[in-house]
Amino acid sequence: MRVQIYKEHGVRKKIITINWPGRLHKETITAWLFSMPALLLLLLFLVVPFFMAVYLSLTNQRLLPGPLPVAFIGFRNYVRLLQDDTFLRALLNNFVFVLVVVPVQTGLALLMALLVHQKLPGVKLFRTIYFSPVVTPMVVVAIVWSFLYNPGQGLINAFLHTISFGYLGPYQWLDSPVLALPAIIILSVWQGAGFQMVIYLAGLQGISETLYEAAHIDGASAWQRFLYITLPQLRNITIFVVVSTTILAFKLYTQVAVLTQGGPEDATMTTVFYLVNQGYSLLQVGYASAISVIFFLIILVFSILQRFVVREEREVV
Repeated sequence: MRVQIYKEHGVRKKIITINWPGRLHKETITAWLFSMPALLLLLLFLVVPFFMAVYLSLTNQRLLPGPLPVAFIGFRNYVRLLQDDTFLRALLNNFVFVLVVVPVQTGLALLMALLVHQKLPGVKLFRTIYFSPVVTPMVVVAIVWSFLYNPGQGLINAFLHTISFGYLGPYQWLDSPVLALPAIIILSVWQGAGFQMVIYLAGLQGISETLYEAAHIDGASAWQRFLYITLPQLRNITIFVVVSTTILAFKLYTQVAVLTQGGPEDATMTTVFYLVNQGYSLLQVGYASAISVIFFLIILVFSILQRFVVREEREVV
């Protein structure tokens, strides 16, 4: 029951709305009917494949029929994973990539959003320029950057050689175990920062100008206005950007597949690339399923911890 009180010609009136059980039941059925397509898609493309992967990870299933029949082998694939140096290196590369890309890309996106939020002539052109890498397919971006990283005729080496008067370069960006992963990190940050920039820009446009005007009257500097008005107002936006960037960073695959194929010396090997290689190139579906299950559980634990931290911060605020 809901009671609503209002005044009409100086007389207080009361409206009482009663939610009958039949009405609630009808609303529940309607909600389930609208949710059913999404739930069916999640069940079909997420839940069922996960449990199939769990089952296949306990077998020696191959992509093509082999001389040996499919057999249940228990946790042998998981024991093999713990002894697989390539898999452990791929996990390490994934975490290094996430720990570097997430803060750098988030900070760069915020800086770009602040720049294109200014009321200057031609600012729409710069918004388009900054966002254009996002709408470009990653395969095309990776191929273009492979030319930029070329040690003989690449623009990056030529630029470093020019500004250093010949002291720097040329570098074997994609053939060096030290430089290959940083090269992919630079490419990924450049390609993805425009997406987070647009999200931050929407958040900046939603901040009331009266807050800045009041702070300016009180004598707050530009840095103080940014620190005490802009950042707190963008807090929820920042949480969304960090979470989405983390998920995208864990899915690193295309750049590696196009540029380095996991090399040199597994320096750019990632879990997703190793999974695909084991499942489709080496035809070891059971072993690849074990990789996918372990990787899913790692990301699940990481996401739960991230949500717990965010919830704790909201309770404090």
